[in-house]
Amino acid sequence: MPYYNDLRPDTDLKKKGYALVFPEMRDAEKIRAIDGVLELKNGLDNLIPPRRTDKTILIASWNIKEFGHTTQRLPEAYFYIAEIIARFDLVVIQEVKSTLRDLQIVMRLLGSEWEYVVNDITSGVDGNSERSAYLFNSSRVKLSGVVGELVLWPAITDGAAIKQLKRTPYLTGFKAGWKEFGMLCLHLQPGKHQDDVQYRREEVSLLLTALKEKIKEHWTSSLVIAGDFNFYKGDDKDDGAVALFTDAGYYEVDSLIGLDTNASKTEAYDRMFIRENEYFCVVKRPDGRMNGGVFDPFQFVYKDDQTANYTQEMIEDYTGEKDMRDPANQASYYKHPWRKNQLSDHFPIWFELEIDSSVDFLENKREAFEE
Repeated sequence: MPYYNDLRPDTDLKKKGYALVFPEMRDAEKIRAIDGVLELKNGLDNLIPPRRTDKTILIASWNIKEFGHTTQRLPEAYFYIAEIIARFDLVVIQEVKSTLRDLQIVMRLLGSEWEYVVNDITSGVDGNSERSAYLFNSSRVKLSGVVGELVLWPAITDGAAIKQLKRTPYLTGFKAGWKEFGMLCLHLQPGKHQDDVQYRREEVSLLLTALKEKIKEHWTSSLVIAGDFNFYKGDDKDDGAVALFTDAGYYEVDSLIGLDTNASKTEAYDRMFIRENEYFCVVKRPDGRMNGGVFDPFQFVYKDDQTANYTQEMIEDYTGEKDMRDPANQASYYKHPWRKNQLSDHFPIWFELEIDSSVDFLENKREAFEE
């Protein structure tokens, strides 16, 4: 669990020199953060399954808005982000910016069991100064030793309209229990215009062609592709791109299909696709569906009815022309974009991966002797 030293009263801090991340937090801010963490813990307990020792791991993906560039986050927001991340074993983060400030703060709160790997930013206008990160609980998940950015080569892009994905995908190997697998963090071209849709589809096509070749070389065939795909739901524009994954032997976590993953609850941007493999499986629920979901933190912190709790902070932060003394303007600004700048404009998505296939393995080998 995260460290909470910053949330101690001053009387505790005087007794022992605890290492603090936010030494300037006022008592009222600490109380508000403690209340929020308790609410968040309760929500996570109810909506995210507990760890099952050595049988499964929980994998999540989260696009955390402007992670490293925004200066608007309050100290309490970092506690909420760390609390959510700590509930999983391996978390794929998109939109980590050129500075690692926010990431380093969260890592300090997560504690010594947590480690991370991060790639370089994708330079240029199209790259948006973004990079990807993998945060993992080292007592549950290890690096396999193989990492790399997936850069397309001429034989792959011959005849294609694009030569590289705008944000370079980050491919990293992990080990947990019996399983060794690859994770690929993806952030595809945004936009609903037909040109954007076509570009996104070509990104997927080239990506899958490149992965097919990489698997032939040295990568495991057990792969999870996770991230912000910028796929739109409710129309057929991105169906072609989804079909490309299916045709290439990947399946989507079915319990995530069609669920809203953006904070405005209008689109299913964030997805997870897994390469089909007999011994690489998502844990099933009693109803037969895969165990996964979307976690909406705004049910528990920065709730719709909490605008008044942050009036002063919003007034200090606001740079527009509206009168922020007006409660209606405060409520509007609170929902968009203020609270999204605190946490994110995307929700984390997750699934539970089986990492112990020993029973199936042994039963299959036993049957082989009888053939």
